[in-house]
Amino acid sequence: MLARVQTAALLGVDAFIVDVQVDVAAGLPAIATVGLAQSAVKEGKERVLAALHNSGYEMPPRKVTINLAPADTKKEGSHFDLPIAFGVLAAGGQVRAARDGYALAGELGLDGVLRPIRGALAMAFAVRDAGIDGFIVPAGSAAEAATVDNLDVRGADSLEEAVGFLEGRRELQRCPAPAAGASAGRSELDLGDIRGQQHAKRALEIAAAGAHNILLVGPPGGGKTMLARRFPTILPPLSREEAVEATRVHSVAGQLPPGAGLLGERPFRAPHHSISDAGLVGGGAIPKPGEVSLAHHGVLFLDELTEFRRHVLESLRQPLEDGVVTLGRAARTLTYPARFVLAAAMNPCPCGYLGDAARRCRCTPRTIERYRSRISGPMLDRFDLRIEVPPVGAPDLLTASGAGAESDEVKRRVERARAMQRGRFSDRAGVFANGQMSARDVMGLCAAEDGAYSLLQAAMSRFMLSARAFHRVLKVARTIADLAASESVSSSHVAEALQYRGFERL
Repeated sequence: MLARVQTAALLGVDAFIVDVQVDVAAGLPAIATVGLAQSAVKEGKERVLAALHNSGYEMPPRKVTINLAPADTKKEGSHFDLPIAFGVLAAGGQVRAARDGYALAGELGLDGVLRPIRGALAMAFAVRDAGIDGFIVPAGSAAEAATVDNLDVRGADSLEEAVGFLEGRRELQRCPAPAAGASAGRSELDLGDIRGQQHAKRALEIAAAGAHNILLVGPPGGGKTMLARRFPTILPPLSREEAVEATRVHSVAGQLPPGAGLLGERPFRAPHHSISDAGLVGGGAIPKPGEVSLAHHGVLFLDELTEFRRHVLESLRQPLEDGVVTLGRAARTLTYPARFVLAAAMNPCPCGYLGDAARRCRCTPRTIERYRSRISGPMLDRFDLRIEVPPVGAPDLLTASGAGAESDEVKRRVERARAMQRGRFSDRAGVFANGQMSARDVMGLCAAEDGAYSLLQAAMSRFMLSARAFHRVLKVARTIADLAASESVSSSHVAEALQYRGFERL
């Protein structure tokens, strides 16, 4: 007897429908799985056997053949357990489905309990787009799957519950759609914790308002890491579209906690400098999203930038320009989204005290040159703002105002600037901020006064700015104008934007 159950398989951050075909025929008891099933899928037969037995069912003592169609595409993951188990029961005549039109996905424990799966959100999109009415998943993954509109999502705690629902002898509550971008609560960090450094705080505000990459350079103890750690507190909340995209990546990577729905806050990723290129941009034997994709619509913070291996840093160049990571393999090519704000911190020299009035730098010019050469010119050129963070003296620490809710005030200004940008980019899919504009968008949307263009042309000649730097200065100037609620970019906006590229001697 033949039974068919529909499920989905992951392919990058997307998914495709898989037809699970189970045939129970006369012959010696055996289980054969075909259709390019990978290790986790093949091992699933042992979990299915134990789960069926411990749930009151039996594996038919006959030849069982399981085909995963399409048979020419690799299938990975443990979520095939539930559809295979139900297919075996249906093909063996132990159950008869009274409810049709449901796809199934879930990992089985040996006791028949359903465990959360990764990629439930991507699978739910594939199920809906295929015209399937409903989707049964583990209860721990139901919230993220319910994010998809026009799809009946039911969460089950065990194999017995899922089978009982499909047979029509019990009910499973339909999972409601989670709130868009529900906040995880107020952060304990605040810009007001940092004394002085007004120039750096202003630069962070501009970077947050326009999604610009920022580099903080200064001696140890100046507050570079403190500033970067408080950067997320002034970022605008995720829109629903952004939250869905970011949650999709975290779901595929298995980074969502059980029961979680949409991400409530922008991601903030801070990998250690020993990370590999595969860990940063993605890849591996079974390709998974890297840190740049997990930071999608959020912040990727690289502390001690010069300690990262050069080839690892160079792998960031394409994602920073295109907003995606493309991994080419012999069998297939995968694309992961990677539209993030890059924040980085570094010392000006190996000892860290170059330019410090209180402490003497003991590095030789050759040592300093070799140290700075760890960051290539093209990589450095991709930072829109390069800020020197000088040390804060004792008088400043004692006389500066105490900590307050400074982040809330800055965040309100950032949100007003982002509101102007949303209106400007309403007809451009995937563009949410000035820092994400293409070169064509810059020339078309960054209307500048004649004096502003003259100043920028003079700066290009004097500082030998590249064409990329020309566009990035205009983007920053457009953001400064947005913070000032100005419709056009003036020479004062360009002048301030040029100040933030003052660390050109790197």
